[in-house]
Amino acid sequence: MCKVIWTNLRRIYMPEPTQEHWLKIAETFLSVTNFPNCIGAIDGKHIRIVKPAHSGSLYYNYKHFFSTVLLAICDANYCFIAVDIGDYGKNSDSSIFKNSVFYQRLIKKELNIPENSSFPEGEESKLPFVIIGDEAFGLSQNVMRPYGGKHLSTRKKVFNCRLSRARRFIECTFGIFSNKWRIFHRPLNVSEEFAEDIIKACVILHNFVRIRDGNTLDFEDTLSYEGLIDEHGSPDNTSGKAATSIRE
Repeated sequence: MCKVIWTNLRRIYMPEPTQEHWLKIAETFLSVTNFPNCIGAIDGKHIRIVKPAHSGSLYYNYKHFFSTVLLAICDANYCFIAVDIGDYGKNSDSSIFKNSVFYQRLIKKELNIPENSSFPEGEESKLPFVIIGDEAFGLSQNVMRPYGGKHLSTRKKVFNCRLSRARRFIECTFGIFSNKWRIFHRPLNVSEEFAEDIIKACVILHNFVRIRDGNTLDFEDTLSYEGLIDEHGSPDNTSGKAATSIRE
């Protein structure tokens, strides 16, 4: 059944993005996070598994448990755009990404990513559309990461803050994913191949539920009360202090 779900629904609920789709994703990220030219947020999630036989330390990760990795890119609606499933838990997110089919197609410019575009403010310089990740990922033309180090200028700190606001969507996506499909609250006691099939099926079902139900159901109890939030999704700033986004 897991294989059938993945085979028959993948092209419907996780299709390969077209140029129009990328532009729509970037528009949504801009409206929600104020980060321009963002076409996705990337990160890896360690899915707990029971140690496979004769695997040694291949699946033993830095968090000190056995896992297989779900590397994923999401949009601002908490839907998965692309996934790489089944790598060893000992591998880093960056190495998994660089060995993925998505990355090979990215560097060959085969993903229909739009041409460089200027920001909505109308600046003359045109910048590429980017996928944003944390410091584990390398910087490239279409992959953006935060500035490293502790002693940063104010401009760099502001940039990192803005990037983090957008990047957290992948963290929220993983949270929604694992809480909706409760099988991930315990180690998967199945073969490596079956574990991959379970993760694939849940990824597609996650997108199906997100597309069917939308975003409002997740926040209707916390964000819909009049007077609690402003138009940017932040609490009323009655104290004079800087407002903090509830979604962060």
